[in-house]
Amino acid sequence: MAGVNLVRAAVLAAVTIGLATEHLSLPLILVAAAVLGISETLVDTALTSTVPLVVQPTDRTRANARIEATINVANQLAGPPLAGALAGVALALTTGAGAVLYGVAVAGIAVLAVNSSHRAPRMELTRLAADLTAGMRFLWRQRTIRTLTLFTAAMNLVWGAALALLVVFAVAPGPLGLTPAQYGVMLTAMAAGGLAASIVVDSLRRRIGPAKLLIADCVGTVLFVAPIALGLNVWAVAAGVIVAGAGSSVWRILVATIRQNLAPVDLLGRVYSASRVVSWGALPVGAGTAGVIAEVWDVRTAFAAATVLALVMLAAFVPFAARTDLSVALAPAEHHAA
Repeated sequence: MAGVNLVRAAVLAAVTIGLATEHLSLPLILVAAAVLGISETLVDTALTSTVPLVVQPTDRTRANARIEATINVANQLAGPPLAGALAGVALALTTGAGAVLYGVAVAGIAVLAVNSSHRAPRMELTRLAADLTAGMRFLWRQRTIRTLTLFTAAMNLVWGAALALLVVFAVAPGPLGLTPAQYGVMLTAMAAGGLAASIVVDSLRRRIGPAKLLIADCVGTVLFVAPIALGLNVWAVAAGVIVAGAGSSVWRILVATIRQNLAPVDLLGRVYSASRVVSWGALPVGAGTAGVIAEVWDVRTAFAAATVLALVMLAAFVPFAARTDLSVALAPAEHHAA
């Protein structure tokens, strides 16, 4: 994490210098975008692998919830308007601030390394091919992680479709007739729903159980697309967006905790990477398919297809959640004590 954040700081510093000297070119922008995209994947993988090294199993849901809340606040609520405000003064301020913040992140990681008494086990990398496939093999053999990954992929087909076409439906001349600013408020409300859910998810897990929470997220995915498929008004669409944002945070937090508790520490990064290939790989498939349906028929037909898929996913997930004791995976020590 420290090394990659140093790379990200250097890339944004280079972009800042290019902006300040008016030498910024399209090739530099493309290279910077590619490096930042690769870096985000590496840091996300390292971050989820670090949680078990510093947090006991009973506290991992709370830890993942705090990470999710931070992401919602920084990436979705505070980051975009701050970038807009800085860009209003000078674009170089935006990229320069990003470079400085990545440097701050490196300092925070250094403090974590000093204060932590845990150390990650060293992995043998002599068999590269085996290392590359080890995560996928474990994922496929571990029933709970495999099933949750496949459900996440199915859900991401729906989300990919919805996010690709929501702006077309919502912003004028789309049927909802929103202005760009109003559409921004709707997306901010989605992030706020995710933030609220991340604050209360650990408490809700203890009170009603993880299975019901994950089922509620599946319902939220249906509510994300069904109001548009049914041609409901803007308030119904906005309510569905907020509920979906809350459910998405709950799903990511609980599934991350289950994966951290069931996968060996030395394999966790590779298991997470394999899971991400499967689940995130569904996003562009959903977006592309929805685009084709909207082009051949119309946007509401694409949302209707996404609604059908979301309902099928909900119907399949309920029996899985009913017969699987997810509480053991989320807090094994807590369960054995009881």
